[in-house]
Amino acid sequence: MHTARRSLVYTVFLLLLGLAGSTSASDTRQPTHEFTLDNGLKVIVREDHRAPVVVSQLWYRVGSSYEPPGRTGLSHALEHMMFKGSERLAPGQASRLLSSLGAQENAFTSRDYTAYYQILSRDQLAIALELEAERMHNLTLPEDEFLREMEVIKEERRLRVDDNPNSLAYERFLSQAYMASPYAQPVIGWMHDLDRLTVEDMRNWYDLYYQPSNAVLVIVGDVQLEEVRSLVDRYFAPLSNRPVPEQRAPLELPGGAERSLTLRLPVQMPSLLLGFNVPSLTTAEQAADVHALRLLAAVLDGGYSARLATHLERGESVATSASAHYDGFARGDSLFLLSGIPNQSRDISLEQLEQALWQQIEQLQQTPPSPEELNRVQAQMTAQLVYAQDSISHQANRIGMLESIGLPWTLLDEDIDALQNITPEQISDVARRYLVPERLTRAEVLPAVTEEAL
Repeated sequence: MHTARRSLVYTVFLLLLGLAGSTSASDTRQPTHEFTLDNGLKVIVREDHRAPVVVSQLWYRVGSSYEPPGRTGLSHALEHMMFKGSERLAPGQASRLLSSLGAQENAFTSRDYTAYYQILSRDQLAIALELEAERMHNLTLPEDEFLREMEVIKEERRLRVDDNPNSLAYERFLSQAYMASPYAQPVIGWMHDLDRLTVEDMRNWYDLYYQPSNAVLVIVGDVQLEEVRSLVDRYFAPLSNRPVPEQRAPLELPGGAERSLTLRLPVQMPSLLLGFNVPSLTTAEQAADVHALRLLAAVLDGGYSARLATHLERGESVATSASAHYDGFARGDSLFLLSGIPNQSRDISLEQLEQALWQQIEQLQQTPPSPEELNRVQAQMTAQLVYAQDSISHQANRIGMLESIGLPWTLLDEDIDALQNITPEQISDVARRYLVPERLTRAEVLPAVTEEAL
């Protein structure tokens, strides 16, 4: 009976793999249209008629990696100020209006972009577009609001970074891992820069980058192209445009040197962080390298059956947790990350944990994953991508992100095929070429010695 049950489970698993393997981009593709206004605003409309709602997102191609030294935090601070009033709206008035309509709204800033979004009933789309068009060109940026909001941002930095040992460690790690790239700068900004930002700095930043030709409007939901085009023409076409400064991708040194830093912070347990300088989909000579790196991260850390959990957490018990992460979607070069917490109940040191991580890397460098292992990982990632299409916000996020980092939105519908075309040998190849000491930054985070411990 047990044998029959195992056979049935194995058969179902193979069927799932076969189903995932046959899933192509056309299976998840929604009708999508794009057009560009005379002032340069690019508009992408994706129809999804499963529910009478729509998400409207306006993405600006500006983030912390655009900021010059001494003015870090500008993009994030401006995001805050976009809610503080315009020529026709008092501070907070737009948010109160959207809330009264049952709409959701928010914004976020990253290294590569700043985005503003609303999720609302399809018949209220005009309101969201009118409000976004208003603050694209008519923000007032009053100095009293600016001064108050900068204190809010400084407190946000204290809570999220300065008083959070893990966040602080990661911020310091990035400042070393990126030797030549502005990705070393924190999105929220260095505190000493926040202290000296002025409202004039912000007004200049707003005038420089908040232009139609530097923005992408993404609308996904229960809409038709012509109705959206009519609304966009009404609210955005009259806006004037000024060219923005040319920007180049943040590139990193391909193999500068092996770097190490030791951080003593108020943490309960020591931890290890390894980062390798690698390309992104924007900077890679071959797109296949990026997809192979994505699958490499999943082979190492793609659920309960992945190698780090199987060997380091359960098998050898050298780590209480171990993980791998790689984001291949960025405007510049990226990092392939490995991290872990040693199993202190077995007196495992950080050195032993690092050695165990290197053993996993070397195994993949020397021997490609089996076709069965790769098929399992591809099936997992395919399922995640397919299920994510159920969310109109996720669809809009992916479209806006791709366009903001300089890639075409059509990659969204090609991603499954790109992953399924990767071979086991390609995964070993990227491990050999990229996961090497000359691309490595190592951070050891140790508990600080307190007076109580002395």
